Amino acid sequence: MSNHNDPETPDVFRTPIEQVFVRTHLGEAPAIDAADWTLTVDGLVERPLELDLAALLELPQTRVTAVHECLGNPLNPDVPTRAVANLEWTGVALSAVLALAGPSAGARHLWLEGTDTGSFAGESGLTYLKDLPLEEGSAAVLLAHRVNGEPLPRQHGFPVRAVVPGMFGTNSVKWLRRITLAAERPEHLFTTRLYNRVLPGSDERVPAREIDVSSKLLTPRDGARVPAGVCELAGRAWSSTEVTSVEVSVDDGPWRPAVLEPRGAQPAWQRFALDHDLAPGPHRVRARATDAVGRVQPLAGTRNHVHEIRLTAGAEHEHE
Repeated sequence: MSNHNDPETPDVFRTPIEQVFVRTHLGEAPAIDAADWTLTVDGLVERPLELDLAALLELPQTRVTAVHECLGNPLNPDVPTRAVANLEWTGVALSAVLALAGPSAGARHLWLEGTDTGSFAGESGLTYLKDLPLEEGSAAVLLAHRVNGEPLPRQHGFPVRAVVPGMFGTNSVKWLRRITLAAERPEHLFTTRLYNRVLPGSDERVPAREIDVSSKLLTPRDGARVPAGVCELAGRAWSSTEVTSVEVSVDDGPWRPAVLEPRGAQPAWQRFALDHDLAPGPHRVRARATDAVGRVQPLAGTRNHVHEIRLTAGAEHEHE
């Protein structure tokens, strides 16, 4: 799994595409000519389809701004990566394409397959394949061809990718070429063997889909030197649902509630901020989020445990 030197997350509402993390499992991003691209819809459908880009663009278009988060390395799923962005996607609702194909009565699952092929974790001859329950996927998936108002860059899935708001990025298949409707889940490295986990309070191993409640401190930057005195400690929080509170602790002091922006109608991330009077010297700052279903970031030991940064406060006249 290639990470391509993740850039820092900027403290802005919409992440510039050049500052978005890039993930590939099966080698380099495929080079696809938009004029040759087609999307096949087959399996348990009444009318199998093959749509080119022009046909897809003739369908009703929609836009959604959503948080986009990497689960992390599937071989080390509990190690935090904190690779996250907030992006505006433009595309066609999958439901519009499925309406043309007509799912058969026995269809229960969507298989989403990318164009990329290669080897991963000792297995060769793979394509990138993910699956979703048909009802959930039909309601959520966007077939995106633009990001932040521009055509998808090659490394982010050009010409068309799936986007599944509220789910980890692993489910948002890039370089999409085929959607298959089936009665069962596919047996595959990226569906039933990797990208599965046991959630807190459960013994059942389930697909890694719904994103966790998380937060990330973004300003000041980790390792920064700042003037002593009042400093804004700020960042972004997100979840599969609305984040309802963020608390900040400095130097293992009490957890204090930050000012948190509401999420609004879009499944986007939310800014939080707390002003704190920093004495001269080193400081440890932590943030933890709680969401609308009561999930709280753990203090340690999980992929979404509380984020912390280290700062050094100095006198106003001091410089780095």
